Amino acid sequence: MPKPFGAWQVWVDAPKFSETSFAETIDGGQAFRWQKIEDFYEGRWDKNAVRLKYENEQIEFAIPLGTDPEAAQQNLASYFACDVDFAQLEDALPWRNDPVLDTAIQHFSGLRILRQPFAETLFCFLCSSTKQIPQIKAICEAVALDMGEGLADGSHALPTWAAIAEASEKRLRAAKLGYRARYIYETACFLAERPGWLETAEVAPTEEARSRLLELPGVGRKIADCTLLFGAGRLEAFPIDTWIEKILTRSFQLEGWKQTQLQDFARIHFGSSSGYAQQYLFAAARAGLISS
Repeated sequence: MPKPFGAWQVWVDAPKFSETSFAETIDGGQAFRWQKIEDFYEGRWDKNAVRLKYENEQIEFAIPLGTDPEAAQQNLASYFACDVDFAQLEDALPWRNDPVLDTAIQHFSGLRILRQPFAETLFCFLCSSTKQIPQIKAICEAVALDMGEGLADGSHALPTWAAIAEASEKRLRAAKLGYRARYIYETACFLAERPGWLETAEVAPTEEARSRLLELPGVGRKIADCTLLFGAGRLEAFPIDTWIEKILTRSFQLEGWKQTQLQDFARIHFGSSSGYAQQYLFAAARAGLISS
């Protein structure tokens, strides 16, 4: 049964957002456990359940009754990577001589890269193949409801990889995972046989971490880079999906370039925070501001 949330409180140390960058950060394809409800967003990660809204140029939060507001704000600070100076990183991007990126930044200035739990991020992006954001959200919610532990508001967390390994591929298919169920179950079994493997991958140098992730069933370069960018804060990871490939080929006139060449272009042109630039481009393309 759903349980009540407490009163709205101002998140005093919240990052600086515009209304558009706030919405795009939490509901723009980085994370899949946020839902828009009336004038606020309700989301979950790890053992956290929280409501957030943008009000009078500040962020307000509400948490389930009986939970600790101080701990909630600390968890929010970690989730939103408040120790990272995104304003400085934004200014260092090559927007001054890149009108496409400049358009994206002007509209979504203040966009952040979330610091999500690594294991959850891997799971969500394994669910994402050939699916739209609403479908990915529905799949994640179905799996959480079936296998995840209960949270303070009566909802459910995503299951651990250990819990998935103890289940079955058939049970995953019931959540409409389709062919992804096999990859997810095989990945869960792979990790169950190698305790600490995923934790080692999370802290390894980026190239090594990517190589390790690519060993997992169903994980290609795009899923690996999404996991590194959104789950490990590796801002140099540049995921290329169909949206980004179209942006690069059309807006940057790179028709005919191979994926490896596009990766090289992104690394050289956008620099060490190329993944941050990627999220700006993705946001702008979804909003119809640039060609995709």
